[in-house]
Amino acid sequence: QVQLVESGGGLVQAGGSLRLSCAASGRTFSSLGLAWFRQAPGKEREFVATSWGGGPTQYAISVKGRFTISKDNARNTLYLQMNSLKPEDTGVYYCAARRDILYEWEYWGQGTQVTVSS
Repeated sequence: QVQLVESGGGLVQAGGSLRLSCAASGRTFSSLGLAWFRQAPGKEREFVATSWGGGPTQYAISVKGRFTISKDNARNTLYLQMNSLKPEDTGVYYCAARRDILYEWEYWGQGTQVTVSS
């Protein structure tokens, strides 16, 4: 029903910035709950940020103040602006979607690698 494709990952030095994108298709983009997760090497996937509609956002404590989640409904694209990157931000970043807050995160992209060097 929903296809998600992440892009924008890469190698960046500590203190630098990256903007991740997640292109969605298959359903009305504006109707989806959207979020970013990440998975560091050898670790479990963890929540990063989520956005509801055009307003409320939630962030993991570890990224609050540095990352910003946003979306462009006209382009069916979710973004994660990552500033002041730290080596511990390294991992595979995934976008996720769900039809409603009552559902689990049911749709996932394949991920994009972010590597932050010291």
